[in-house]
Amino acid sequence: MADDLFKALADPTRRIILDELTERSGQTLFEICGRLAMKHGLGISRQGVSQHLAVLEAAGLVATRREGRYKFHDLDTAPLRQITERWPLPDTSAPEENTS
Repeated sequence: MADDLFKALADPTRRIILDELTERSGQTLFEICGRLAMKHGLGISRQGVSQHLAVLEAAGLVATRREGRYKFHDLDTAPLRQITERWPLPDTSAPEENTS
């Protein structure tokens, strides 16, 4: 799973999509395409955005749900938390003892 996560995060367009879903989760493909074009000047096709979303979904970073004929994309940060739990930072709240 970590390989899929790092692959998904490696692409700058996918990171922009995640940024957009952070701002407003629950967007349709049409909405995401519009925001990428208008806000970021990205001239990417709907099919291209759909493929990026599929990679993000495979990595667990995007969850989709259907309501009628619409498909909504929601951000899921659980895989990112798993990475931070895998390599936790040392506790620096206590002063280090000098053993010299």
